[in-house]
Amino acid sequence: MILTELMKDEELVARLKAGDHKAFGTIYNRYKGPLFRHALRMLRNEEEAEDILHELFAALWTKANQYDSSVPLASFLYRALRNRIYNHMAYSKVRARYVESLQNHIQSGKNITDEQLRERELSELIEREVASLPPQMRRIFELSRKANLSHREIAELMNLADNTVKKQISLAIGVLRKKLQYIILFFSVL
Repeated sequence: MILTELMKDEELVARLKAGDHKAFGTIYNRYKGPLFRHALRMLRNEEEAEDILHELFAALWTKANQYDSSVPLASFLYRALRNRIYNHMAYSKVRARYVESLQNHIQSGKNITDEQLRERELSELIEREVASLPPQMRRIFELSRKANLSHREIAELMNLADNTVKKQISLAIGVLRKKLQYIILFFSVL
């Protein structure tokens, strides 16, 4: 029976490349403690340090035949661990920025959607109230506000006096303001 615990790293690596589970176990037991402490110092999170360490050893086992025996095992493991930690940190930063960006987008999207909904509802209410105006007053108001015609143009179009048009628009605005004042106040509070 061969005691792998007494073997040098070079012998363990040779056996690891041959698929020796005991050699892998010895490498794991020999380096897991120091590598874990190193990872913990860099990450300051036990779970993340453990996860990265397990990934490292899993990769060592699955890619053992790709290991360059000219590189000392300890150097290889520390460098591989450091690279995995840096990749993890970079990924965490990208993920955090993405989550923050997504949250900002959701919040701004929600506000835009709410505002658009309120604006549409308010517009529909105003349209209903305009539709309830007396026919001539409504037509004059719509020509003024929707067609952007001047008082004189509306007067000529409808064969009315300029003062009549001005008075009708003023009355329409007064009626709408009175009917909609509480609704507009309600929407502005939201």
